[in-house]
Amino acid sequence: MTTIHMRIQTPSPSTQHRSSVSPGDSWTIYRGGIEKIRPPSGAPVVVNFNILVVDINSINVEDMDFRIDMFVSQSWIESRLNMSEDIFEEDDDYVILTQEFFDNLWQPDPYFLNSKVSEIATLNHKFSLVTLYRNKTIKYSARINAIVACQMEFQSYPMDIQICPIYIESFSYNRKKLRLKWGTSGVTINPELKLLQYDIGKPAISEETIDYMLEKNGNFSRLVVFLRFERQIGHHLIQTFAPSTLVVMLSWFSFWLDLDAIPGRVALLVTSMLTLVTMFTGLKSDIPPVAYIKALDLWMAGCMMFVFAALGEFVVVKVLDLRHIKNDSQSFTDSRSFSRLMAMVKRQSIWDEEFVYATKPKKHTNDHLLPTLWLDPECQIVQTSETRSQKIDFYSRIMFPILFLFFIVLYWPIVLLKSTIQ
Repeated sequence: MTTIHMRIQTPSPSTQHRSSVSPGDSWTIYRGGIEKIRPPSGAPVVVNFNILVVDINSINVEDMDFRIDMFVSQSWIESRLNMSEDIFEEDDDYVILTQEFFDNLWQPDPYFLNSKVSEIATLNHKFSLVTLYRNKTIKYSARINAIVACQMEFQSYPMDIQICPIYIESFSYNRKKLRLKWGTSGVTINPELKLLQYDIGKPAISEETIDYMLEKNGNFSRLVVFLRFERQIGHHLIQTFAPSTLVVMLSWFSFWLDLDAIPGRVALLVTSMLTLVTMFTGLKSDIPPVAYIKALDLWMAGCMMFVFAALGEFVVVKVLDLRHIKNDSQSFTDSRSFSRLMAMVKRQSIWDEEFVYATKPKKHTNDHLLPTLWLDPECQIVQTSETRSQKIDFYSRIMFPILFLFFIVLYWPIVLLKSTIQ
């Protein structure tokens, strides 16, 4: 039978009540158990971590978490092992151990601090691997499924970039006894990994020392990996920004309709407004209700303001047009009265001075009896004010597209710059 000897510190019967233990006893491991004691040394045990992210799915913005499948490997040196060379095959510097043997060894106790659920993937058995190297390094690898919480921010939605950290920390051993360290490969993302709504960037890693809880003694070593999720804007360009822009442009057609086409202009503008409201309501179901303003809120509010302004413009020009008609009617009535009075005066003058115009035909005299409405200077002034509402419509055809283009030029650079800085 192949044996592996481990030299550990264990208390003798005479010193069982003391806090220190004396080295020297040699244990032979077959299938039995040993005391799971941290390797005694003056320096902390260094545990190297490597992570391979296999898949990321179910990024849930409502619960603010995501599911991740990954291969996690941790390795450390067990200096108490006295191994026979017979256990290694020729030209191999490692041997794969059974799970029963690994359960009898001391193991570090790292855990994912911000995970809601984490478990080792299983089919017929747990997907885990224990490897023992010639230099007494033990490497434990397992495939882990975890649901990790992420505090997401939506100020720049839908151009937002979510930075989701994963914290790895020892539960029992402080920094003086155990130190977590990133391995040579650190964190690697599966190159074939693709997400539906996000582009995943290169992960950033760091090592920290943190004070956690008062119930724990000392500073604890912590590993942090930052996953970067950048939302793909193509979906929202097609489903949100392009349709809302077309709705705003559709409202501008009301400026070309006649002022008397009241049902057509009102129906066009009100329909445009209701379309934007319905679109905005449907988009709110994609993200949780937040207390701050999002970039999409500014866009939809701007679009609705332009449609509402077009509706307000129609009200203004219609009121001016009604005032013009009223004033024109009053002026026409006054002009007709004045014309009749002038005709009566001229007729009276003809009868009084008939001898002067006796040789002139009456037909010539009747030419001067035409209404003077279109010759009256005051009436010409009224005709000039008749085009005021039409001029407003004409200027609106130019100003509304210019202002909306200015809004677009101002909106996109600011939002994209803010999301990049974030």
